[in-house]
Amino acid sequence: MNSSSTGLEWTEWLQGWRRLTYETLFQKIHAKHLQDPLLLPPLNDLNCIVTGATSGIGLEIAKQLAESGAHLVMAVRNTSFAHQLIQKWRRNETESRPLSIEVLELDLFYLESVVKFAQEWNSRSKPLNILINNAGIYSIGQPQKFTKDGYETHIQVNHLAPALLSVLLLPSLKRGTPSRIINMISLMHVIGVVDPQDMNFLTKKNKFTSRKAYSSSKLAQLKFSSILQKFLINTNIHVLCVEPGAVRTNVTRDLPRILNILYQKMFIFMFDAQQGSRSALFAATDADILDYCGDLKAQECNVCAFIGCHCRISEPSKEAYNERTSFEIWNKTMEMVGLPAGGVDMILQGEEIHCRYGANSDR
Repeated sequence: MNSSSTGLEWTEWLQGWRRLTYETLFQKIHAKHLQDPLLLPPLNDLNCIVTGATSGIGLEIAKQLAESGAHLVMAVRNTSFAHQLIQKWRRNETESRPLSIEVLELDLFYLESVVKFAQEWNSRSKPLNILINNAGIYSIGQPQKFTKDGYETHIQVNHLAPALLSVLLLPSLKRGTPSRIINMISLMHVIGVVDPQDMNFLTKKNKFTSRKAYSSSKLAQLKFSSILQKFLINTNIHVLCVEPGAVRTNVTRDLPRILNILYQKMFIFMFDAQQGSRSALFAATDADILDYCGDLKAQECNVCAFIGCHCRISEPSKEAYNERTSFEIWNKTMEMVGLPAGGVDMILQGEEIHCRYGANSDR
């Protein structure tokens, strides 16, 4: 069955929710071997870009990378708040290890902003060692909304914009090899269903709910990442997807009061933001994980590396292994973000490619 477009069988739906429940309830036990915060190696001279670096998991990732010696680029919408955070961090910095941080504007609600950001960084001709696509949204219980680019907000912010950013930054990632693209994937992808012909949820058959949009956007991001790995098979650029676990956030603020109270009761089983940052930091800095990524490339595996919230190699959903539908999502995504189908190969060969969302383009 093509569950990527026709929906989940009830058995798959039940298995998905059972896995979500089990891993949420027992994630702290499975991760008890981890230090908190995660101990990082020295990251001197590494350039790291982190999206959504002003709150939640992204803030913890950014702060720990900077404190470990990396040059941190905070890619954020609210640049003034990012500068306030930097001032706060610098009050605690030591003379022996001054923080190296800069802020660049990036608004994933506008694909033109993604193109502008990539062009600005690439123009410096500097290596990029680590790209962490952390920023995302989950508008629980909210009605369907669309960006000015015409796409449903979850699919653009969680999938299309990070996909475009990853591809456009390949010239810098190539200069920074061995380099890593880290995508933050929710375990909710196991209940996700992606119809490549209706990513905007416009048909009655594919009726919108915020839960469906979020889980589907994360499945799409995972499947796109796996095909990107195939295009990078002869490079030293590695793609990894990480699952942070169930993390305490403020996404429930718009829920009805009774549902919000029930959600709060689950907090005892959930990670805080620092604990939720560990899988991404592990994937970004662990030396041995690159050997695993290399093995996956050599085996021409249908999925990229997937790291669980316990910082161990984990298994994504069964649908993630469906290569045919993954290529369908890849092709549709490249079309939606305005890139040519062979864009990755062109970039790796040193050619310039045109994106229709460029600042000077006509749409």
